[in-house]
Amino acid sequence: MAMVAPLSSGPDDPLRLREMLGRATSLATEHRVRSVVVGMAGREGDLLFPEVVDYLASALRMDDTVLRLTRERVVLMLTDVDREAAAAIVQRLLAEFRDRFATLSDPDVAFGYFEVAPGTGHLTVKQVLPSVFRANGAGEPAAEAEEGDED
Repeated sequence: MAMVAPLSSGPDDPLRLREMLGRATSLATEHRVRSVVVGMAGREGDLLFPEVVDYLASALRMDDTVLRLTRERVVLMLTDVDREAAAAIVQRLLAEFRDRFATLSDPDVAFGYFEVAPGTGHLTVKQVLPSVFRANGAGEPAAEAEEGDED
């Protein structure tokens, strides 16, 4: 796995998203390593969603990144995986959260995925965020939005 210097901005700095995308592009271009940007959205006012985010953040590898955009919107970057593996990781961690913490209902979390594959050019926030937070009728991202460049 490629070793990359940690991101320099504060933990929840919105400018950090640009650094995150630059890192994903760099990994894809220089090291031919795929990364997946995952958008996570919870319902407004959902008190369980921040707990889910904290659990996922604690369970991810050090090379992966979590960025809280708002209380109900989070972006993850999973390195050295493709879209399918990223979805499996996120679903496994969500299942582990359900198993470990008793809740009245399952967490209401929607996911969107954007794969950064080798050969992907420069990425902008305007390209990625609409893909991972594609709105459906309820104003939340499609449960399994798929985007990204394929080989």
